[in-house]
Amino acid sequence: MFWLGLLAIFTAKAQKPATQSAELAACNITWTSQSKNAGESMPCGGGDIGLNVWAENGDVLFYIARSGTFDENNSLLKLGRVRLHLTPNPFDQGSFIQELALQTSDVTLTGKVGQTTARVHVWVEVHRPVVHVEISSNARLSAEASYESWRFADRTLKGKENNQNSYKWAPQGVVRTRHDSIGVRKQGIEFFHQNRAQTVFDVAMQQQGLAGVKDQLYNPLHQLVFGGAMQGSNMRPAGTTAGQYLNTPYHGWKLRSQAPARTHSLVVALHTATTPTVPQWQQELGQTLAAARQNPKAARQRTLAWWRDYWQRSFIYIQPDRALGSTPEWQAGRNYQLMRYMLGCNAFGQWPTKFNGGLFTYDPVLTDSTLKFTPDFRNWGGGTHTAQNQRLVYWPMLKNGDFDLLKPQFDFYLRLLKNAELRSQTYWQHPGACFTEQLENFGLPNPAEYNWKRPASFDKGLEYNAWLEYEWDTVLEFCLMMLETERYAGQDVAAYLPFIESCLTFFDEHYQYLARQRGAKALDGAGHLVLYPGSGAETYKMTYNSTATITGLRTVLARLLALPPPYGTTAQRQQWTAILGRIPAISFRESQGRPTIAPAKSWERLNNTESPQLYPVFPWGVYGVGKAGLDTARNTYLYDADVQKFRSHVGWKQHNIFAARLGLTAEAAELTVKKLQDSGRRFPAFWGPGYDWAPDHNWGGSGMIGLQEMLLQTDGRKIILLPAWPRNWDVHFKLHAPYQTTVEAVVKDGKIQELKVWPESRRADVVVM
Repeated sequence: MFWLGLLAIFTAKAQKPATQSAELAACNITWTSQSKNAGESMPCGGGDIGLNVWAENGDVLFYIARSGTFDENNSLLKLGRVRLHLTPNPFDQGSFIQELALQTSDVTLTGKVGQTTARVHVWVEVHRPVVHVEISSNARLSAEASYESWRFADRTLKGKENNQNSYKWAPQGVVRTRHDSIGVRKQGIEFFHQNRAQTVFDVAMQQQGLAGVKDQLYNPLHQLVFGGAMQGSNMRPAGTTAGQYLNTPYHGWKLRSQAPARTHSLVVALHTATTPTVPQWQQELGQTLAAARQNPKAARQRTLAWWRDYWQRSFIYIQPDRALGSTPEWQAGRNYQLMRYMLGCNAFGQWPTKFNGGLFTYDPVLTDSTLKFTPDFRNWGGGTHTAQNQRLVYWPMLKNGDFDLLKPQFDFYLRLLKNAELRSQTYWQHPGACFTEQLENFGLPNPAEYNWKRPASFDKGLEYNAWLEYEWDTVLEFCLMMLETERYAGQDVAAYLPFIESCLTFFDEHYQYLARQRGAKALDGAGHLVLYPGSGAETYKMTYNSTATITGLRTVLARLLALPPPYGTTAQRQQWTAILGRIPAISFRESQGRPTIAPAKSWERLNNTESPQLYPVFPWGVYGVGKAGLDTARNTYLYDADVQKFRSHVGWKQHNIFAARLGLTAEAAELTVKKLQDSGRRFPAFWGPGYDWAPDHNWGGSGMIGLQEMLLQTDGRKIILLPAWPRNWDVHFKLHAPYQTTVEAVVKDGKIQELKVWPESRRADVVVM
């Protein structure tokens, strides 16, 4: 280890790094043959819209998805499929190229038959919910666009198909996906879904004994209307069609060009609103359509500017001078960029990017041949948010500097705060927000996980569930993320303090409440909370003083107290200090003759395959490179029998992150490459399904975190570079660090060839391993 001042000698001689735009262009995806099906699609998107784009049998197709399109059952519904057919058809058995260009966030498909060439350019506005399709050719062509929907009639959901909604395996009666309203309107095709009055919110609220506070509960499904309209320049309605794609019947509504031409254009404008009337929704959609037609060139320039800034903000390119795809580590670096692209497509969503597919799911039969359901399907639900999985999608955004992308996840929790507090007040008559691990978008536990088959006398506030019981601490990671935006970006976090305080208050109040149910004292003999019953993730159940809970509470409270003076009154800070004083210490045990971190002081059983004894390493950062107790934490990784048994790179497994934070270079490199190397699907970053669904975004997110931690870690104001980086991996990276700091470096042959630190004053805090 040596201080960065020693780098000045060779930094002055270093060559400038390769231009970032050229390195990014090397990550573009190009195909020279059409796809077999939607499983071989490319992502494309922006704002809060995601498209799956592909060409099949001479047609260009794309699915449309948008953040927040929840139906009555809390399925996250697709907004349909568009099929484009040209006549004469340059995509019919001629030469073909399809490319995703990351820098400009668009997909271009080019077909040539004989002397006729056509180009279809697909892109999405960042600042308005509008999809653009631009067709150009060297010959006059006719264009036909069909809006295709499988929701032309009600569909009864049975068996595993209910895993796409909040009923899961425990539907209460017949569950139906209600039909959409689709038809011709103003020379275009209009489509929308209007939620009925009765939704799964009403079912869960009644099930969980909250009817008395129903009018106070936030309900995002009530009066929700979502959909859009497809219109084409010089295109008119041309009747309907019907067919079947894979195993799903559909109806189509067609637009056709009025005359052959060398250029055609199509827009799909989307709108989502909470409104009691469809005319109101239609009026607002009309405004979006009108704006989309006014100046598409200006909209394109605004979109390009946003993506340009996005890509300049952060990057990791591994072996950038090697032949494309020549090594697994090169793939890992390229796929890191692809994963970040998909996250950027929901930068401005009202709702967070779902871990189980995000905006880019496709026909489920292409992921699991037994699931012959519609494209609306995704395993683990649409409106159900699982915190242990969601966190892995959002942690990478801090070191990427993507602070604007964190807002949808933060807003999600802020909207649910009152509902979580009403749970505590109703069930236990004490303050504090009680957030469960599997959480509906209206802030209550998932009704299937809450369990319909529960003893009548069982506490109404608890989930009767062997996996999820007493797992309340996962919200603390989002509390820390909120606070970290102040450290990383200097953002004002005052709006988050009531939320964070309420989450902490729950633990302080509830475990004293439980202690008083058992005996006369609210605290143990040392004046600490008795955190029983608790949970170590979903794995160590009925814990006494869970290590993950303790380190989470301690870290969030310490970070609160470290906020600059304007945050928190004297009384608030005294309260934070008092709660911190009531948090017990974590426990240790011996593994193979070595001291290791214990998952808890005690527990009754194991129920899953997580390793929460290493949560003090990640996410809580108590142990790590350069920090006290590193040997004990390394022992835990290397010798704890459960940790080794559960070690994997699949899905949400975090062993690559643990290894990176502990400076175990070989382990971190092996597991992170396994996570981020090509997925085996045509689009290399469509991983999964793992434990969840494809594309598995918590698989990709955990890979991103591991790669970041291999390159850059922090300890207070100290910035540690290359703490777990293989010497034979060249890399060009730009990452963010606390105190509004950005670090860019070029590493070749194990040495830093160029280093840039903004602001320059932070260079003195940088240490190279």
